[in-house]
Amino acid sequence: MGRFIEGEDRRQSWLLPTSLDDYVTEDNPVRVVEAFIDELDLSALGFARSEPASAGRPAYDPATLLKLYLYGYLNRVPSSRRLEREAQRNVEVLWLVGRLAPDHKTFALLRRDNGLAIQAACRHFVVLCRQRGLYAGAVAAIDGSKFKAVNNRDRNFTAVKVAKQIEQVDASIVR
Repeated sequence: MGRFIEGEDRRQSWLLPTSLDDYVTEDNPVRVVEAFIDELDLSALGFARSEPASAGRPAYDPATLLKLYLYGYLNRVPSSRRLEREAQRNVEVLWLVGRLAPDHKTFALLRRDNGLAIQAACRHFVVLCRQRGLYAGAVAAIDGSKFKAVNNRDRNFTAVKVAKQIEQVDASIVR
C-alpha cells in the first residue's frame, strides 16, 4: 500500500498484559490517590453508608467513589456523566476503581449525601500535599465574575497586596 505507517488489523487476536497493573506505571498519580483514600477513615470524616448494610443490594464502597471523584478533581473532569464515561474507557480509572463502572446518578448521590465529608477529605489531601512540599509558593487570585471588569487600583491585586490583605484579615481575626 505504499510507504505509510500502518496500524494492526482490528480483527487480529493478540495477548494483552494479564493485569491492569501492567498498564499503570509506578509513578502514576492514580497510585497516590489510591494510597491516600485507602488510608482515610471514611466513617470519621462523616461519609454516609461507610459501613455496608446487612440486607438489600450491595452498594458501591464510598472509598471507590471518592477515588474516582478525586481523580476527576485532579484531572479537571467535574461532571458526573463524564466521570461515568471515564470509568468505562480510561485505563487509569479502570485500574483505580477495579473495573467498576458506576453511573452518573451514583456520583450525584455521593455529592449530595456526603458534601461535607468530601470537603474534609479534600482538605486532608491539600494538607498532605502541603506537608510533602508538592505545592509551589505561587499566588493565584481568581475572580469568577463574567462581566466587563474595571481594573483600577483598588481591584487590581499583586502578590504584595494580597500578602498585606492576608495580614489585615489575620489581624482582624486576632482582634
